[in-house]
Amino acid sequence: MKKTIKLAVVAALALGTTSAFATNGSNLIGTGAKARAMGGATIGIAQGAESGLSNGALITSIDGTEIAFGGTLFMPKVSTNFGAGATDSEADMSMIPEVSIATKISDNFYAGIGMWGTAGMGVDYRVDPNVMRMVTNLQLMQFGVPLAYKMNDFSLAITPVLQYGSLDINYNNGANVGAGVAQDLAFGFNFGASYEIAGVTIGAIYKSEIEMEYKGQLSNALQNFGATTYTNDTLSTPAEIGIGASYKINEHTIALDYKQIAWSSAAGYEDFEWEDQDVISIGYEYATDGWAARIGYNYAASPISEQSLAGGLNAAGISYAAINALNLSGFPAIVESHITLGGSYTLNKQTSVDLAYVYAPEVTESYASHNGVNPFTVTTTHSQTSLSAAVNFNF
Repeated sequence: MKKTIKLAVVAALALGTTSAFATNGSNLIGTGAKARAMGGATIGIAQGAESGLSNGALITSIDGTEIAFGGTLFMPKVSTNFGAGATDSEADMSMIPEVSIATKISDNFYAGIGMWGTAGMGVDYRVDPNVMRMVTNLQLMQFGVPLAYKMNDFSLAITPVLQYGSLDINYNNGANVGAGVAQDLAFGFNFGASYEIAGVTIGAIYKSEIEMEYKGQLSNALQNFGATTYTNDTLSTPAEIGIGASYKINEHTIALDYKQIAWSSAAGYEDFEWEDQDVISIGYEYATDGWAARIGYNYAASPISEQSLAGGLNAAGISYAAINALNLSGFPAIVESHITLGGSYTLNKQTSVDLAYVYAPEVTESYASHNGVNPFTVTTTHSQTSLSAAVNFNF
């Protein structure tokens, strides 16, 4: 079974062989061009088949069958300085795919299926010994089957999720370190609910934590960074809980989401002292029969922060110096604000296209670290741009 699923995603992952950062920590602010153009607001606004992963209860907005094919061209710009000059990461472009299908089975039952690239992070400094020739690459893809039940204006949904992940951590810190790419498959689930009345839609979601094990990755990397007793190779996708609402009047719709991403209790991330994120998404849409325009804004404080070196080791046995160096050089999830825009154009009764552009302004952070003897400062600069597109078929 695992071999079959892995072969099924090879073609999609081949589009994204470089590392990518995905803005809210390692998570995309939204999957699908509509969602990304609206600042990632998805919980309380129906977006057709694309709602299957974000809030499955909202696929009850479709009238027949809808299919969406799309992807995001992701272009992070990251550079790191260990004190010997800044080096730009070569992991500056990747492709993130998405396929969503949803259909109305009866007046009460709806179902769908989809494949979504949901998260990723990484850098590529392999040409520069001053940044330990650091290469990191995490890629996550989820397969989901949203099942929704609608009664009057109220909808409930459950989406069983199968997640595929791959992780590679490789660097040279006096000796070659790297166990090769590790992969895993694991199950999770999403719950969704929505209620619509007088132009107002209210939604709520819960996404379970998904435990992923990448053999030889975290343990090998940390043991060779001084944490000689560290044996954990689990890096879980964190649980999420959120609420959202939208209001539509004539051609105008405004949507607002709040969700919390539980990094601090997710296996692996908690060992790296990641903090929970409170994510705010707001979007506006002006839609006519033939076209739509969208703008949005997304904000979440960085889940990583500088750790005081005075504490020595944390509860997982990792030095705070190593946490500062590895977080900021290998997994610099420091961008916070995202400005978004996009739109749709209807080609005919059955076909439409969506576009979105997302920009995360440049952020710079500096953390203190040391190599066991000499202190130094790690400084990382990070900004992002991305372009998303989708083609929708309704019949």
